[in-house]
Amino acid sequence: MTDTPLAVELAGLTKTFGPVTAVDGLNLRIAPGEVVAFLGPNGAGKTTTVDMLLGLARPDAGSVRLFGGTPADAVRHGRVAAVMQTGGLLKDLTVAETVRMTAHFYGQARPVGEVLARAGIADLADRPVGKCSGGQQQRLRFALALLPDPDLMVLDEPTTGMDVEGRREFWQAIRADARAGRTILFATHYLDEADAYADRIVLVRQGRVVADGTTAEIKNLAAGRIVRATLPGADQAVLAALPGVRTVEVRGDAVLIRTDDSDEVARHLLTRTAARDVEITSRNLEDAFLALTTDSAPVDADTPTTGRADTTDRRTAQTLGA
Repeated sequence: MTDTPLAVELAGLTKTFGPVTAVDGLNLRIAPGEVVAFLGPNGAGKTTTVDMLLGLARPDAGSVRLFGGTPADAVRHGRVAAVMQTGGLLKDLTVAETVRMTAHFYGQARPVGEVLARAGIADLADRPVGKCSGGQQQRLRFALALLPDPDLMVLDEPTTGMDVEGRREFWQAIRADARAGRTILFATHYLDEADAYADRIVLVRQGRVVADGTTAEIKNLAAGRIVRATLPGADQAVLAALPGVRTVEVRGDAVLIRTDDSDEVARHLLTRTAARDVEITSRNLEDAFLALTTDSAPVDADTPTTGRADTTDRRTAQTLGA
């Protein structure tokens, strides 16, 4: 066991808006240095949770601790910073003026030129913010968040508006920061970003954590595999009747079969049909996301997720809907 406080500790966090429960007893523990993707469908409670984590909203019940203190303490000491989707930029100021003005709010701030270079916008220093693209404005928000050299950075859809190259460069910078010990919590609709860059994925639905683990562990929660093959004239009904088959999709001469028994399907294709190019793959992160966050997914307290049981493993044991 270690006495180092957790970077983030949310316990029983609850927030309602009239008859709507946006966050429902949510528990989450993040150790220093982790890169955690916080994923869920629209309306799952992600933004409300982030607002409470940053001290922008008060929970109706439960508690928020950042590095052992309150969100206000963490903000006051520059230990937490955020990159949000919108707002907070004055269009008539230049990029450099915006960073310079914001730096005055901190007792100690990293040099303006350094954070502009770190965010990849040093060449835009003299450009008015209003003339910057959406992706460039997101990079400016990243530069502002770097000013206090925070221990925890919270990113809400950070690459919105960025092109593919911009997204890649942004995440390279984030991973470099994480290697230096910074904790990263990010929400994104780009599941490929979560798959590629997160150490850990937390899925939320209806204001509750429904899964918590590594990318591989989360993918394994989507039952079954996918069998692809080239099979001209495939008999869809016969394939659908095979044991364990969930769905059968025919795309021209190709067939795609989602199944809980890939061995049986492959055996049938190879011995009873003229199929060729048979390929078996695991379900991807999108499959797991849909399986765990759609309306038909269970939200009960009896099905275990991948969460581990002690703080040495940097997370608490959780259950679906915990």
